[in-house]
Amino acid sequence: MINKSKIKFFDYKPIINTSPENWYNWKWQLKNSLKTIEDFSLHFKLSNQESNGFKISKNKFKIQVSPYYASLVNKDNPSDPVRTTFMPNELEGYNGLQQQLDPLGEQNNNPTPRVIHRYPDRALFLVTDICSLYCRYCTRKHFTAKDQASVSSSDYEQALNYFKNHSEIREVLLSGGDPLTLSNDKLEKIIHDLYQIPHIEIIRVGSRIPATLPMRIDNELISIFKKYKPVYFMTHFNHPNEITTYSAEKLELLVDNGIPVFNQMVLLNGVNNHPALIQALSRRLLYLRVKPYYMFQCDPSRGSDHFRTPVEESKSIQKQLWGVISGLAMPNLSLDIPSGGGKVGITPNFLQKVEGNSYYYKGWDGVEEVYKSPAADKSISPFVAATYQTEWNSLIKN
Repeated sequence: MINKSKIKFFDYKPIINTSPENWYNWKWQLKNSLKTIEDFSLHFKLSNQESNGFKISKNKFKIQVSPYYASLVNKDNPSDPVRTTFMPNELEGYNGLQQQLDPLGEQNNNPTPRVIHRYPDRALFLVTDICSLYCRYCTRKHFTAKDQASVSSSDYEQALNYFKNHSEIREVLLSGGDPLTLSNDKLEKIIHDLYQIPHIEIIRVGSRIPATLPMRIDNELISIFKKYKPVYFMTHFNHPNEITTYSAEKLELLVDNGIPVFNQMVLLNGVNNHPALIQALSRRLLYLRVKPYYMFQCDPSRGSDHFRTPVEESKSIQKQLWGVISGLAMPNLSLDIPSGGGKVGITPNFLQKVEGNSYYYKGWDGVEEVYKSPAADKSISPFVAATYQTEWNSLIKN
């Protein structure tokens, strides 16, 4: 049971008047999702920019939001931070500084139709292209919402064979789309089949559903994750207003059952680009035993330039958080190099100067001191057993 006296979670009122049996049924939520300008107009006072956004988005990127998630925003305020993440906007039609349909270069690392293999020891398995909500800043617009809900038998077998034939892959990330839009039966089959491969040690499930459709997290799903442990759950909350008491209970259901949960957020212009908001989000997540993992620079995906924050501003936000909040609550600020260059970490530079082996630092609160580094000739190489060296060699040879 969550102690509400410690931390306040966001309150919401359902935008649709229906029975609790309907409201807390994830399939009802999907069936009654808002998809058209007519659907949205029933519940929101649309601005001109938003109305034009529906026209611009037509045939470009699907529009959909669950009634639950739509209930988290101010229906009369177009500047509501959560609202802007799912509401179409005419700015999506503008050419920005850098517009890429595939900013992560995934199609360059796509050995079979459903596999992305960019890093040596892990690979993505795109198990569906369906989401409960289509974020307007989506980085995978080249794949998501293309009516490829289920993996074909042929694509599925190709993916499994690829994983079987690449012994360096120890970890498979289920992604898409959102894997939790699949039925429990389909999800269990995928996890079961992957764990039959001897060298697959860990499965990650990447899902925004705890934020957008928390009623999907049920006991049957939990039992599947427990049955096939280790399963790591990677969720995606961007703003403290997304953490309702109900979604908090679902996050706790996961961790109470031994499922590690990490959060990956995106810095979004006009949504969460302020240290007070990152602090509030991270504090609430950590209280629920969810590790704030990544704070991503927004990728230059097509139609999302207005969401991107200046890199220097992102660095400033991170530096303002550094030392002020617990290290457990500090997400790693990272940027994906466009065209498939991979993730690079960005950290504040506290180093002032280097003189020989003396490194002069100035800490987050102004404390200045020197760190005396041992000379290079003092380094001693440890004994590395053949087993560990073989594991390492299998990774670096690629």
